[in-house]
Amino acid sequence: MPDEMQQRAGVQVLVCDPAGPPVATEQDALDLIGAAFLGAQVVAVPANRFDESFFSLGTRFAGDVMQKFVNYRLRLAIVGDISAQLAQSSALRALVHESNRGGHVWFVADLDALDERLRATA
Repeated sequence: MPDEMQQRAGVQVLVCDPAGPPVATEQDALDLIGAAFLGAQVVAVPANRFDESFFSLGTRFAGDVMQKFVNYRLRLAIVGDISAQLAQSSALRALVHESNRGGHVWFVADLDALDERLRATA
């Protein structure tokens, strides 16, 4: 399935294809933001599309990507199982915990969990 715009819990979401191109640079993130300008309020990106450097906080890649979405007033949902990365990094666990308490960047297990978050914030 290609990236596609979906109405989820009353919100326009750009749901990205798990087999799509990797998000390995800030430009890759900007490309997703550009695609979202067709009307999306949220961009749901499968966790497996992120380069491993995203989950290694010392690279600052995650922070740079997250900040881009905040700057463009788009919500970012990282969708999928990141338990292996969480097991390796207390800093990542803290980032995920804090992000999930806010309204801009969420780490969710699947699209159903994203729908629940969207309904809760409506």
